[in-house]
Amino acid sequence: QVQLGESGGGSVQAGGSLRLSCAASGGTFSVYTMAWFRQAPGKEREFVAAITRGFGSTYYADSVKGRFTISRDNAKNTVYVQMNSLKPEDTAVYYCAARIGSKLTTDNGGYHYWGQGTQVTVSS
Repeated sequence: QVQLGESGGGSVQAGGSLRLSCAASGGTFSVYTMAWFRQAPGKEREFVAAITRGFGSTYYADSVKGRFTISRDNAKNTVYVQMNSLKPEDTAVYYCAARIGSKLTTDNGGYHYWGQGTQVTVSS
């Protein structure tokens, strides 16, 4: 069973950047498809980005496409999301998630393991 731990959250002004990291332990990281989700107050958790195992294909929510970049370093058991041109509507708790296999899904029910989340606050 893999454990996930996010870091890198914080407060930034609109237009700024943050890089979130998610370190995995207790499992074979390279077999997991990894994703980032976020949840704003009063809203449902929503998909942000995902990256498959192996070839590392990526997929993004339309709301972050062109601004966020997901990547992974299997040697470090870590997945990242570089967030640029941040907007106040990006404010949320960001969660890292892992699913066994290579299928890429935007459904949070399709992920088996979750981190505890890290807060991102973007001020205007």
